[in-house]
Amino acid sequence: MELALTGVRVIQLANFVAAPAAARYFADHGADVIIIESAQGDPLRYTAVNEGRPQDMLENTTWEYLNGNKRCISLNLKTPEGKEAFFKLLATADILITNWREQALIRAGIDYNAIKDRFPKLIYAMCTGYGIKGPDKDLPGYDFTAFLSRGGYLHVFRRAGGPPAPAIPGIGDNNVGLVLALNILTAYLRRLKTGVGDLVVSSLYENAIWNQSIMLMASQYDGYARTFPIGMYDNTNPLNGAYTTADDRIVQIAMPDYDQRFKQFCEAIGRTDLIECGKYWPQADMVNNGFLHEFTDILINFFRSKTWPELRKMLVEGDIPHSLAYNWQEMLEDPQAEAMGCYYDLKCRNGNVRRITRTPGYFESIPKSMPKAAPLIGEDGPDILRELGYSDEQINAMLESGALYVWKAETQA
Repeated sequence: MELALTGVRVIQLANFVAAPAAARYFADHGADVIIIESAQGDPLRYTAVNEGRPQDMLENTTWEYLNGNKRCISLNLKTPEGKEAFFKLLATADILITNWREQALIRAGIDYNAIKDRFPKLIYAMCTGYGIKGPDKDLPGYDFTAFLSRGGYLHVFRRAGGPPAPAIPGIGDNNVGLVLALNILTAYLRRLKTGVGDLVVSSLYENAIWNQSIMLMASQYDGYARTFPIGMYDNTNPLNGAYTTADDRIVQIAMPDYDQRFKQFCEAIGRTDLIECGKYWPQADMVNNGFLHEFTDILINFFRSKTWPELRKMLVEGDIPHSLAYNWQEMLEDPQAEAMGCYYDLKCRNGNVRRITRTPGYFESIPKSMPKAAPLIGEDGPDILRELGYSDEQINAMLESGALYVWKAETQA
């Protein structure tokens, strides 16, 4: 079965997470995605200690989820032969995805302005920390900094007076990667109509701003949005709160439409007395009349009196939006995630089987297949060069000169 992007070629001149996440989306929908790495490899190949797993090129779950279904060639772009091979490959491509900083691209002579006339149909996609304009455009950008910190998450995801929660890698990157894929597809559709390529840029900070839209807009007014971070009793909608249960689990309830849901919620938990007393509805009266703290205490004590299984039965039967705060192990084993096809079980090259996340999305006519394992450094390089017309003699000469590199398992420390 032919996938939607079969016949599209994407060159990934990028490392770490966000830009490769965009390329992974293309690979999963049939595009031929070719990673260009240095001989040392993407720094993402060496983050095992951060994640508590063994450092093993043959079992790298982070590398797998971002780079499965792709091919890889390792070129030294500082050599004439490596640069020539890069341009020959680019001539066959529809899309280039990079997260190199602009000054590095300029030094290498492969920035957009340097090559746009040579490759007029190319979609040149950049993933950056802070965009390509403005006083901070040249700053290094990671999701910890440009997305989670400057993007407001670390400031608000804490209780008042407390430290921020530890930043979790990939949250901003994965988000931005999928948005970048959408931006690229928009430019690609335009190219199909006009025959002309384009420069496409998606940044961590810009996407964080978009994600924070509701509260950013609200912060223009005096009141709730300007008080963050807040304490437990400052939440003006206790029906949008997270509460601890008798068995020390956390349950989040979500009823932004407080006035419409209040009676339904009280009936679901068997507390119709909260309706009858008239103090806690409508929401504006509860807040303005000083009953917010009291109602919050009622909910804290109620949830503390019930175990999660007891609460789940009440909330499900009452059709109340809620969720247990899952840990990562529970997410990996969640039957709902299994039914949605969120994971696949990959047999790593060392024989171990690990769960790997898929790019999200469901298509009725496209069954989810078993992705191809992510490539080792330069694994597909000789074959890719042969496709470009290189002879075995030329390939061997490039291997000997260091313009081309192929990682071998015996070189692993």
